[in-house]
Amino acid sequence: MSRATNAPASRRRRKKILKLAKGFRGGRSKLFRTAAETVKRALAYNYRDRKVRKRNFRSLWIIRINNAARINGTTYRSLIQGLKKANIELDRKMLADLAVNDAEAFKKIVEVVKK
Repeated sequence: MSRATNAPASRRRRKKILKLAKGFRGGRSKLFRTAAETVKRALAYNYRDRKVRKRNFRSLWIIRINNAARINGTTYRSLIQGLKKANIELDRKMLADLAVNDAEAFKKIVEVVKK
């Protein structure tokens, strides 16, 4: 009886990994074993960094809001506290956008918060 190797499925599985490794340098895109290791690591970093990106953006927004708040004579902490007390529901993304692109609107929000 001849030996069955399940060649079509094995080839498909290897081609899938090598396709994901496209663009890697050297043997990492050509050799199955190194490509498989690299792809596995890349997918893990990809998953992790989708979460990290959200943290990075939040910290960037906070930095921008704090900077604009200090220009207008208050601090980030008192601005956020005042927004909560005044029942103004603007998230940090929108506040940061206002701080960068529309300084006058941000200034009015700070004036409302100061009262």
